[in-house]
Amino acid sequence: MNNVFLLLGSNLGDRKLFLQQAILHIAYDIAPTQKTSSVYETQSWGKTDEPDYLNMVIELETELSAKTILDKILAIELVMGRKREEKWGSRIIDIDILYYNNDIIDEPGLHVPHPQLHNRRFTLEPLAEIAPDYIHPILKKNNLWLKNDLKDSLIVKKL
Repeated sequence: MNNVFLLLGSNLGDRKLFLQQAILHIAYDIAPTQKTSSVYETQSWGKTDEPDYLNMVIELETELSAKTILDKILAIELVMGRKREEKWGSRIIDIDILYYNNDIIDEPGLHVPHPQLHNRRFTLEPLAEIAPDYIHPILKKNNLWLKNDLKDSLIVKKL
């Protein structure tokens, strides 16, 4: 079995509902969640004039490959109505692979661990909540250490 952490985010419409729907799609198409973080409200990152996000992290165990998971989450985003019109633009749903086991994957369109994971409070707050001792395979530091060492001053509040 492969241990996978996914980041879910939404900043349009009924954000909580979209996160819940994404979890149902993921459970059906990939695997049921093993652990779920709290939901966090976060200022928009990258494009700061956008509405606030709701973010959370889920952990899965699946036999699927990282590439298959990526294909399935892109399909889920499409089915849910995500439109990719501008970088860091608002979105109904965003699903990112944070970790896939302890693998380091660098392929076109697939980079694991997520290349910005260690720089983003909206990712590390929920990730450190459910997997504080999980070690980043490149940086060799656990999620709690990465969170506590962050320079990101974005406001992230647990709901």
